[in-house]
Amino acid sequence: MDFQLTEEQTIFKKMVHDFADERIAPLVDTWEREGVAMDQKLISEYAERGLLGITIPEQYGGAGLAAFDAILAMEELARVSTIASGPVFESSFGPIRVVEQFGTEEQKRRFIPPCCKGEKFMSIGMTEPGAGSALTDLTTRAVLEGDHYVVNGQKRFISGGGHSDLYMVYVRLSEKKGHKGIGGLVIEKGAPGFSFGKQEEFMGLRGMPSCDLIFEDCIVPKENLVIPEGGFANLMQAFCVERCGNATQSLGIAWGALEAAKKYSQERVAFGKPICEFQGVQFLLADMAMKVEAARLLIYRAAVNAGIGLPSIFESSVAKCFANEMAKEVTDMALQVFGGYGYSKEYPIERMLRDSRGWPVAGGTVQMQRINIAGAMLGRRFNQR
Repeated sequence: MDFQLTEEQTIFKKMVHDFADERIAPLVDTWEREGVAMDQKLISEYAERGLLGITIPEQYGGAGLAAFDAILAMEELARVSTIASGPVFESSFGPIRVVEQFGTEEQKRRFIPPCCKGEKFMSIGMTEPGAGSALTDLTTRAVLEGDHYVVNGQKRFISGGGHSDLYMVYVRLSEKKGHKGIGGLVIEKGAPGFSFGKQEEFMGLRGMPSCDLIFEDCIVPKENLVIPEGGFANLMQAFCVERCGNATQSLGIAWGALEAAKKYSQERVAFGKPICEFQGVQFLLADMAMKVEAARLLIYRAAVNAGIGLPSIFESSVAKCFANEMAKEVTDMALQVFGGYGYSKEYPIERMLRDSRGWPVAGGTVQMQRINIAGAMLGRRFNQR
């Protein structure tokens, strides 16, 4: 078991680190204050640096690297801003991997290269007003009529909603109950009958677009069907890699908070000396470091074991659940190190704390991850009904 990065990975990680500090950090306050998504010019800079489609095979415009390499990039970017790591997340771990793993050759060549170039983005449409954790309760319906599907329904809390150009939408393709009738369609922005709800205003993750997707007799070409009826297991298998991306968002936030707390503890003077000289602060820093390192190793294990494929449900769920909860704890401890300044918007900690609270809800709650973990351990599925 080798815990050392290769020379190429070290160089790549340093490049992303410098890009995050020099190019991204000055923009974070604007994103937070105005709640705006990053512009196309910045997206083009991601593409120029090879930060889009890291895990996508070269024949489709990607780098053809392993999930671990994308994790390294995401971790460095999320250290500065979880919004900044979004493009890497969406182009390397998101629904684009569903197309890459299960789509036809024509679908791969049509949908994937524009995402690797930064010309388009693809988001995932799963959650509905009445179907979140109970995803098999989804009611969005796609009916085949000749050479197209007619889609009716509504998706909620869709990250990238209104901003992305493509949406991998989980739909019910028949009246079969539960997971048996569910499949996946790529629905393109601008399709007849496809509209968006208002942009959400969340507690954190300012600058990350999110809104409802509304389908009213929406017309979708039948060749956009990526996962046919009964392919729900494939959709959820591909979702395991998204859990690793979600976990890395939490890791990056916590790492950024730890780095900020370390720096502040050496600069802030109380009772005539830096507060890092006090045992109470030392204990906080040590506990934060242990939690960050433990989460990092769990995420790395899931990504390395996946190689260029998909991680196991056990390892990805363990990593996501632990990292999600760890980030909440570490950002809270960092705020304690900063004291009153940590509670002020003049410093980044209160933003990190708010951002950390979003990821345990997104991509499957920590409660659902625990069910996944228990099921994988015992080799069975648990019926929640």
